[in-house]
Amino acid sequence: MARLGVMRTPVIAVDGPAGSGKSSVCRAVAARLGLRYLDTGAMYRAMTWAMLDAGIDVDDADAVARHAEAVRIISGTNATGPTIHVGQTDVAGPIRGDDVTGAVSAVSAVPSVREKLVAIQRAEVAAAHEAGDGIVVEGRDITSVVLPDADVRIFVTADPAIRAARRAAQDAGLGKDGVDVHQTETDLLARDAKDSTREASPLLLAPGVVVLDTSDLTLDQVVDRVCGLVADLPG
Repeated sequence: MARLGVMRTPVIAVDGPAGSGKSSVCRAVAARLGLRYLDTGAMYRAMTWAMLDAGIDVDDADAVARHAEAVRIISGTNATGPTIHVGQTDVAGPIRGDDVTGAVSAVSAVPSVREKLVAIQRAEVAAAHEAGDGIVVEGRDITSVVLPDADVRIFVTADPAIRAARRAAQDAGLGKDGVDVHQTETDLLARDAKDSTREASPLLLAPGVVVLDTSDLTLDQVVDRVCGLVADLPG
């Protein structure tokens, strides 16, 4: 259940670059307010995993588009235990591998892939509303393309060096060896450039979106701010 005085069925759209802390923030907000949670980045990673698993050249946009038609991606929206499957295969672990990370920008840039996944994302929001639930949706084009009319729209960001340190710590926690913070920062900035300049649904700061710089804030402080925005919504 949502807290007393907080709108029960808000749609909260959150964008931001990798390492900004948006995943941790979104899951924590959803858990605190009793909302569903959808990680759209995991969906693009799952699609990328499907391409690599099938031996598709991710730089061949036509081949990616053709194969994407048959890929079935299923996202679980429980904030305390989100899941992601390609068909019957649990890919929550594999999609965090270096091979997927290195290929996801290319797959995400294919217009038909984005069209397919955006349709699924909007369907998840509709399903939440039909069930009388709110939802937190995170990604890179949620506030600008997927849910431009969301009740709350937020762009989460942080200093690149801090983002790199967070991502490196996350990678180390996943058991990756030889994680280099400086290389991580270089990789993050390269992905930022790709995501911000792609033709289909680029990562951008849309008008009217609330910017939250998490560089000097704790997770609880950021969650408090987001929950405050929800609490200020009209009844």
